[in-house]
Amino acid sequence: MHTITLKNYILSAAKIIFLVSLINLSGCVTARIEDNRIGDTGISEGEGIVILAKSYHLGNDTETDFIKCVSSNVSSGSSSIRVVPTNEFKNTLFPWFEPRTAPSDTDGLARLLARGKVSNMISNANIKYIVWLDGNTDSAGGGGTMSCALGPAGAGCFGFAWWQNDSKYEATVWDIENSSNEGNISADYSGTSFLPAVVVPIPLFARTQSKACKGISDQLKVFLTG
Repeated sequence: MHTITLKNYILSAAKIIFLVSLINLSGCVTARIEDNRIGDTGISEGEGIVILAKSYHLGNDTETDFIKCVSSNVSSGSSSIRVVPTNEFKNTLFPWFEPRTAPSDTDGLARLLARGKVSNMISNANIKYIVWLDGNTDSAGGGGTMSCALGPAGAGCFGFAWWQNDSKYEATVWDIENSSNEGNISADYSGTSFLPAVVVPIPLFARTQSKACKGISDQLKVFLTG
C-alpha cells in the first residue's frame, strides 16, 4: 500500500501548475501582416494562380512545405481560388521553370513572359497570376538547462529550455496578362518555444510557420480578389 505525504502532494501540485503555466505561455506568438498594393487586382471564375518559390534551392524542405500549405489554404474554404499545382505548372512549362533556367527576379520573369510560346501556354492553362513566395523559418537564441539520469527507480529528466522561432515570408503577385507586379504581402511571426521537463520532457512549440501560412493565405485571397 502506497502512502502520499503532504510534501509529495505539494510537489506534484506545483509541477502541474508549472506545466499549465508554460502551456499558456507557449501560445504567445506576435504577428505582423502587411500588404503593399501597386496595381488593381481581380480574378474571374475559372481563372487560377500558381504559387512558386522565388528562390529555387534544391532540397529546401521548409520552403516546399510552406508552398504546399499556402496552396492548400488558398484553394479551400471561403473565397477559395483555383491553384494550379506547382509540379503540374513546371511540367507544362518545361524547361523554363526548372531550377537552372527559372527567372531569379521580376525582371527575368518579365522577359520570360514576353516569349510568345510561354505566354500562350500559360494563357491556355487559364492562369491569371503567378505568386512568388520568399522567406523561411529560423530558430534563434535560446537558453536553459536540461539534465537526465537513469537510476534504480527508472529514468527521468528535469530542467527547462527555450528558443525563439521566427517566420518571415513575402508573397509577390505578378499579373501575367499585363506583365506587371501588382504588389506584395509580407508576414512576420515570432514566438518562443519551451521544453520543460519534470521526469518527462514536454515540448511546447510556438508554431509560427503554420500561423504565417494561414495569415498570408487569408491575405492573399483578399488581395487577389481586389
